[in-house]
Amino acid sequence: MSSVNTVVLLQDECYKHQFIRSKDISLIVERPERLRALKIGFAAAIARLEELHIEPKTSKQEVASVSQGHDADIAVELSQALDTLTIGSTAAKSITTVCEVTRLPVTLQYLSSDPAVRLIHAANPTGDGFDNLEHLDRLARWARESEQRIKNGEIEIPDGFPQNDLYMCPQSYRAICGAVETVREAVNRVMTSPSPMVVFAAIRPPGHHCGEDTPSGFCFVNNVAIGAAHAHVQFGVKRVIIFDIDLHHGNGTQAIAWAINAESNRKRLSEEAVKQSTLDNEVPQTMKSALEGTPGLQIFYASLHDILSFPCEDGDPALVRDASVSIAGAHGQYIENVHLQPYTSHEDFWTRLYPQYQSLFSKALDFIRADPQDLNVPIFISCGFDASELEYESMSRHGRKVPVGFYYRFTKDAKAFASKFSNGKIISVLEGGYSDRTLMAGGMAHLAGLVEGGEGTQSGPEEWWNDNNLESLEKACKKRRGRQSTGKPVDQWIERTVEILASIDPYNGQASPSPSGGSRKMLLPINQLTQPPTSSTMSLRERKKPMTPPEPGSNLPLPLGNSRPRKSGNGQASPARKIDVKSGRKQPNGDELPSESYEDSKTLGTHEALPASLGSSVETRPAPLGSTFAGPTGVPVHPASVATQNLVSNPPTTTTPPPRKLPRIILRVREPEI
Repeated sequence: MSSVNTVVLLQDECYKHQFIRSKDISLIVERPERLRALKIGFAAAIARLEELHIEPKTSKQEVASVSQGHDADIAVELSQALDTLTIGSTAAKSITTVCEVTRLPVTLQYLSSDPAVRLIHAANPTGDGFDNLEHLDRLARWARESEQRIKNGEIEIPDGFPQNDLYMCPQSYRAICGAVETVREAVNRVMTSPSPMVVFAAIRPPGHHCGEDTPSGFCFVNNVAIGAAHAHVQFGVKRVIIFDIDLHHGNGTQAIAWAINAESNRKRLSEEAVKQSTLDNEVPQTMKSALEGTPGLQIFYASLHDILSFPCEDGDPALVRDASVSIAGAHGQYIENVHLQPYTSHEDFWTRLYPQYQSLFSKALDFIRADPQDLNVPIFISCGFDASELEYESMSRHGRKVPVGFYYRFTKDAKAFASKFSNGKIISVLEGGYSDRTLMAGGMAHLAGLVEGGEGTQSGPEEWWNDNNLESLEKACKKRRGRQSTGKPVDQWIERTVEILASIDPYNGQASPSPSGGSRKMLLPINQLTQPPTSSTMSLRERKKPMTPPEPGSNLPLPLGNSRPRKSGNGQASPARKIDVKSGRKQPNGDELPSESYEDSKTLGTHEALPASLGSSVETRPAPLGSTFAGPTGVPVHPASVATQNLVSNPPTTTTPPPRKLPRIILRVREPEI
């Protein structure tokens, strides 16, 4: 077992993405506690793997073993402090050699300063560049105005967008930036490693439902697509593979992959036409220059999902058709969709269904063999755990599930595929998974598959995540008065799990304290006057209760309208490159809202330029990071925008609209049928 080649990246700023529309968060499944439950699963997997491989501990026991008496107590306290110590912006020291566990800071101030984000979310409708910042401006504006809109009796997500699928708070923009930066760092790690490497990015909000400019299904930007674009822009990768194992079809990722593949195929055909021309001197030099440069990115996207669940639950023809596409090579497209099926027992699943699901790998192999000279093909996993047999019944209502061991076996198969047919580099990114037990068990199985080298049955060491062990794990790791439980677990692996959890989650399910003072302008300060997180007191729930959200009270309104993502283009199965959305919303006094655009400011941070083939609209001029600052609620605002709007010294007056009741049932969770 190699400890160097498996990395878990944690982003604590993602805790700050909170639901502030109501104090009642009992039905909010995409919640901050998801990350803590996942960390518990990781800690348990590490503890188990240490036992399996007789891994020496580098924790307080080791330090204490070389000390005696009072000195031993001091050594233990010192070791605990060092385990959770963060020096400057560096990450916490890992206390195990099973894998590296790193907590990352956030230095990305503006989404639009990243070339990969622009490639995915800022393409011009005419195809001549990547400076259409409409979608990215909108995200910053929603976060910045969210608190005030709630106070005015409005909803922070404007009309015309899926208000039942999306929510925001003033810190959401920073959480999204943190998620993007974590995925970007994951790609950097695997692509600069001289040997095979796997990295898991534990982030939220998820991303695979977000198209180019259509946020939906909890998702505001497409994290995995941005990671693929970063590998292309920064490291010259020409092809990537994306395996999506979330319960729900990644309609946003597929639409983005289709558009990118179509553009790359158009360029390839143009290049071939020029090469085959016998009248080479008649081809304009401008056309030759335009066709030279970095080849376009090509994406193989494969999804294993429930065709009866979101976004296809209402039977929308275009969405169902998209989620059923299977195409290999024609028009430059490589898309494969496999539908989950019910099973009667674990044996039935492994003998009858899993061999069918493995067809994703054979299709991916066809993609690899289409260009056998190019083996520099990183693999991305959109790793949703919500298909798990342990998920809320209200989330997985149609009986299309997988055993927990699936997340172990599929991960091992993906590693074997990467090692044999490509470069052995895997980036796994958290998508769905909502109940605490689902995330604990799924995280444990997934990390065991990423780390260990062949032990266990085909479905993994299933006793690790059986009901008794999960119940013991929940009790041992339950939050008590802001601290980790200090009970006396009987099993040594549970005691070790609690110890590891204290190291990788030192703030007990909360983001690390925001930097104070103004000396570090590269980290955005969070406004201390904003509403504190409403879910900070939530703890892992006792699983002797039914694993469904509490039944809503009779006074709660039903979900509003249609919560599926807005159709793109003309409802075609293969969305066009650009989608029209409502934009240009104004404040009540009619003033234009501040923008994330760089057109009139010199605040763009230093980054690598996009290849010429991707367009020239992305500015690359460097500027001091100190020339930017946080807005009134901690969301970035450019000085030019502030100067124009005079928001700091003369905030605009607003007319308070009549209050109205806000929706409280959101995000794909329905009331139980009576």
